Amino acid sequence: MPADLEDHGPVLNATRARQGRWGGHVFWVLVISTVLAAAALFGAWGLRSGDLAGVEHTKGATTTQEAEHYSTEQSPVKQTPAG
Repeated sequence: MPADLEDHGPVLNATRARQGRWGGHVFWVLVISTVLAAAALFGAWGLRSGDLAGVEHTKGATTTQEAEHYSTEQSPVKQTPAG
């Protein structure tokens, strides 16, 4: 019997062979990975939420005189004609 005629399993056409499998295991991998990604996102947000809500860590002006020192003169907006 020639080697190329041996039975190696079921014969599939090219389209069927290229398609992925869908089953319960794929569903659970997707669900668990989505839950873990959401947990990581909310965990990172929870760790930094105090810094996002507070302004104590910024080094802005503390008095009116200091704020006036850093103010700049306002100028009108420059617009170029549409063309």
